[in-house]
This record gives sequence, C-alpha cells and structure tokens, in this order.
Amino acid sequence: MDFDLGHLPRRTFLRGAAGLAVAGAAGLVLPGAAQAATEPRIYNCDEWGARPPADALTTLDHPANRILIHHIASANTTDYSLAQAFQIARDTQHDHIDNNGWSDTGQHFTVSRGGYRMEGRHGSLSTVRGRTTMIQGAHCPGQNTNAIGIENEGLYTSVEPPQSQWASLVLLSAYICRQYGIPVAEIKGHRDYYNTECPGDRLYAKLPQLRTEVAQALRSM
Repeated sequence: MDFDLGHLPRRTFLRGAAGLAVAGAAGLVLPGAAQAATEPRIYNCDEWGARPPADALTTLDHPANRILIHHIASANTTDYSLAQAFQIARDTQHDHIDNNGWSDTGQHFTVSRGGYRMEGRHGSLSTVRGRTTMIQGAHCPGQNTNAIGIENEGLYTSVEPPQSQWASLVLLSAYICRQYGIPVAEIKGHRDYYNTECPGDRLYAKLPQLRTEVAQALRSM
C-alpha cells in the first residue's frame, strides 16, 4: 500500500502496540510549521476532487464535544488503493447532495478500507486544526451541531474492518479528540443517537476497543 509516510523523526510516531499498528497504516505528516507534528495525513476536499457545496455551510462558534462512528454500508472492496478512496469520497458526496438533497457530504471525515483519511464536508479540516469552531454536519439528527462524524468505507454488520482501516481510524479519532479536548468516553456509534444499524454490529462492538486504543494514542501525542 503506498501510504505517504513523509520524512519524520521517530519521536513523532505513536509508541506501543496501538501506535505500531497505526504507524503501519499511515504516516504522520508535518503539513506546515503551525501544525502539530501529530496531525495524520488527511486528504482535503480539493485533493480528492470534491464538488463545491450546493449551498452555504454553517461554521459554528464552538468546538465539537463528541465523535460519532459510521459505516457507509458500501461494498467491502479489496481495492485498498488511493484511487478507490477518492472514488468512494466522490460517490458519497454525489449521493448526499443529489439523492439526499444535502448541501455537501454529510460527515466531516471518511476513512477508506485501505486506511486513507479524507475530509468529507468542506471546511472540516481547517476547523479541527483551529480547535475552537466546527462545521455543522448532516450525519445524525440531533448531533450535527456538536459531533464530528467519521464514515468508514464498507459494511460491518457481519465482518470487522480491515486492520489498515482500523489503525487509521484510531489515529484520526485521537487527533480529533486532542484538538477539541473530547474525552474518549464520547466516541460513540451512530446508533447511540438514532434508530439505525449503523455502524454495523461488528464495528459497533469494537467501540470499547477504539476508545481504549485512542486513549493509548493520546498519551503519546
């Protein structure tokens, strides 16, 4: 898998078992002098070829206080390439704008089965970097003004996500928690706040493990 590891000192990588898994899935990058060394590589909307939002998006004058985990309920492809990651991002935006009638991609971030992380809704990456505001989402009624939505490519009702995706999700969740000061106890599933099977029985059952591994990662940041 051709993850963009960049040129980084060893100390920027997470330590321990969780950290090794994460580092194996994707590299940490230094996007600029003003950015923290522990920001993971996240492809922004321009990089994956997003359309402009159909309507103006709302920037909320407060940080997020929760993360909601979703699955796209798409095919469990074995194409783990960057091209496939970009395609699922474009397909999701198309569905959300043209079929759901939303202004843009509903969730803030997407993690592909190959472990690539992408900005979903425009402006999500810059506001997470800024730490004090958030983009209003469209991923869960009642949670769109306070929770960051992370979609995971695939369908996890009867199978678990691949390790590359899991490790990438750990790192992304840890980064968001650190930026906004979100307690790991506030990493929840879509079904916790809405009548849905999302994020699938198998991924939902792994949320306690996700919280544990994110807590481990945060201690190394």
